[in-house]
Amino acid sequence: MELRDLLIFKSVANHGSVSHAAKELNYVQSNVTARIKLLEMELKTSLFYRHKKGMTLNAEGRKMLVYVNKILQDVEELKQVFLDSDSPAGTLKIGTVETVNKLPDILASYYKECPNVDLILQAGLTEELIKEVTEHNLDGAFITGPIKHPLLEQYDVCNEELVLITPKKTFHIEEFMTTPILMSNQGCGYRAKLEQWLKDEGLLPKRIIEFNILETILKSVAIGLGATIVPRSAVEHLTTTGKVYCHPIPDKYGIISTVFIRRKDAYMTKSMDYFLKIVEHQ
Repeated sequence: MELRDLLIFKSVANHGSVSHAAKELNYVQSNVTARIKLLEMELKTSLFYRHKKGMTLNAEGRKMLVYVNKILQDVEELKQVFLDSDSPAGTLKIGTVETVNKLPDILASYYKECPNVDLILQAGLTEELIKEVTEHNLDGAFITGPIKHPLLEQYDVCNEELVLITPKKTFHIEEFMTTPILMSNQGCGYRAKLEQWLKDEGLLPKRIIEFNILETILKSVAIGLGATIVPRSAVEHLTTTGKVYCHPIPDKYGIISTVFIRRKDAYMTKSMDYFLKIVEHQ
């Protein structure tokens, strides 16, 4: 079993396709297919379901992927140990929820201190970003916290006020029974706060409409489609124009914390060390 076999296996698993994996790795398709078959012969088990649309991991394949991710991460950390220098360089993959008020300042400071590091940002919801960090797909992420996770450590970033956003000046909580709620998908920290608030009030909303982009949610509120809950800093540009209106939320649900997470057992590269110092001092 060679390291390239594990890279090929992971690529096919991620893409669900031999052709896409071959393109990513710059191999011919027949080579990818052959290496997967040799790997299965060596392990004496099939790792994929083969079907018309491609290949999907079976139970053994999913178990294999856990070990492969760990092995490839260890290899990457081994490289970092020997290649890491006093001058940060390389690539840092960071995830973030959509509204982190301090993020532009953090990035600007980091680029100034570490111009040779390529920062790759990936937007997502809190739950999926936690998964990406625990599976070593991201070096760290800004999420809604705080959290308790055995594999992760967290660093406080900021606390923000959540507000209810509606297209009119007055709003009573009972109106949730007739007003559609505009939310991000499950896994969003703001959505969790609003759902808990309504649950505690014994209210069942008329309708929940899901969006993937915050700007779309805010524009939809502005045209009267429904109401939502977001950090105040995310809507200041709209409230000054009178397009939407902010309403206070009970203190129990009205504060959202942003934290930065990373794996406890991940090797602390110079690039990450510098990044954490900037996060903690912003």
